[in-house]
Amino acid sequence: MRVFTGIEELRAAVGEHLGHSDWHLVTQQQVDTFAEATGDHQWIHVDPERAATGPFGATIAHGFLTLSLIPTLAAQVYRVDGMSMGVNYGSDRLRFPAPVPVGSRIRAGITLTGVHEARRGFQVTSDIQIDLETGGPPACVVAAISLLVP
Repeated sequence: MRVFTGIEELRAAVGEHLGHSDWHLVTQQQVDTFAEATGDHQWIHVDPERAATGPFGATIAHGFLTLSLIPTLAAQVYRVDGMSMGVNYGSDRLRFPAPVPVGSRIRAGITLTGVHEARRGFQVTSDIQIDLETGGPPACVVAAISLLVP
């Protein structure tokens, strides 16, 4: 975990790879709970028997579930002290190059790309890549935008 003592220290790290999160196991229960929350019950996510004969050989996580895990994974990579809160501000260039089979382990790698003053705090941009422990193409790549509020 990389700890920044303030926004100026974070700004000085622009362009750096900040590190990787721990590996996170994606479970069928997690996928099913996400399906309930979003109403996306497509069989490739929630029907292990049918999915075993499908194109991926098993159920896979929703792409947006993978994306939704980023705040949890990013919190293991870095934090900025002296902020009252951080909120998701959006994303650019989002792609899901590879599926995440249930039972896989994923982790986030983060490269800080920008820190800019904003109306309510500081807009922080980072390139985040979600990798599968088994290798191959990333499961998710995104230019994430956060707002840090002092």
